[in-house]
Amino acid sequence: MAGIGAGSGAARVGGGVNLLALRSHNAALLLDLLRRAGRTGMSRLELAERTGLTPQAVSKITARLREDGLVTEAGRQASTGGKPRTVLRLVPEAGHAVGLHLDRDELRVVLVDLTGAVVGERCAPLDLGAGADAVFDVVVAEFGEVVAELGSAASTVLGVGVAMPGPLDHTHGVLHRVTGFPEWDGFPLRDALARRLGVPVVLDKDTNAAALGLAVGGEAGAFAYLHLGTGLGAGLVLGGAVHRGSRTGAGEFGHQVIQLDGPPCSCGNRGCVEALCLAAVARGDVDEAARVLGEGAANLVGLLDIDLVLLGGRTVAAESARFVRGVGAVLDARARREGVGMPVPVRVASGGVRGVAEGAAQLLLVPLFGRAEG
Repeated sequence: MAGIGAGSGAARVGGGVNLLALRSHNAALLLDLLRRAGRTGMSRLELAERTGLTPQAVSKITARLREDGLVTEAGRQASTGGKPRTVLRLVPEAGHAVGLHLDRDELRVVLVDLTGAVVGERCAPLDLGAGADAVFDVVVAEFGEVVAELGSAASTVLGVGVAMPGPLDHTHGVLHRVTGFPEWDGFPLRDALARRLGVPVVLDKDTNAAALGLAVGGEAGAFAYLHLGTGLGAGLVLGGAVHRGSRTGAGEFGHQVIQLDGPPCSCGNRGCVEALCLAAVARGDVDEAARVLGEGAANLVGLLDIDLVLLGGRTVAAESARFVRGVGAVLDARARREGVGMPVPVRVASGGVRGVAEGAAQLLLVPLFGRAEG
């Protein structure tokens, strides 16, 4: 990997194995099984049985993974009559990913190992409206600080996942008109930031990143993650993968109009869920904000027939019980009205304030372990 430009004040990252380029599908399957097995590990025979690969293929792939430093031996299993089996385990510190949550007024950075465990974290104020140069200066500085914690192991950084408000083009790494910040319209953030940092960069919406992190963390079924912070959006997981849509624009939940003559929204419409919700929060009327959010969530449940609604974001975190109660009450009333049986459950998403940043890091890790991320 190329190093960070001189004078940036960031730690230099370079010289490591390009793990993203090395992984084959079968190697990714084995890595994922070893990741799930934790420190207990698995034998080569178990890996072969779980994947359907031949023992010879498993031995060849794991030998390469050991050479790369990704896998190591972790003792032997007790014999059941035959030769004791050597156990292999993933080496978590063999690779790291950085997740950036680029919010309108704050930057949160996490450094995670191959298991997704957070091993470093930074937070700094940010003005998204200050322009690309000023924003990048903050990002480079905080990235450098968190990577510096790795010391000589900085070369294990695979890259950076960036999560920020949309709409944006996840495939090409280009921003669309970020609500309230038209100056970013059409900006090629992924490629521009990769040049500044000297590592691969992946870009996605904050809500999609958080939803990905939740799915990787064990949330099953079809669910919606509703993020209420300085704005409002949704991340959708359908069929086990993040649903972005053909133009990567799915999840613009905050800009559904629910009051035709409502207050103007920064997107140009009137009566959007986001505008109504944030106005209620600004008045200190949390219960009204929760009711409005619930009405939007009820529309989503009716449209997609999802199994679960998860709430997150700084505004929710400040009054989580009231938001869960208010959104749940609207969904309960809808279920009774329509006679659909049990209402869709509502709860606070795991991960807290760093959930988006952790999900951003997973944008780098998920392909390494062969998981479909949509």
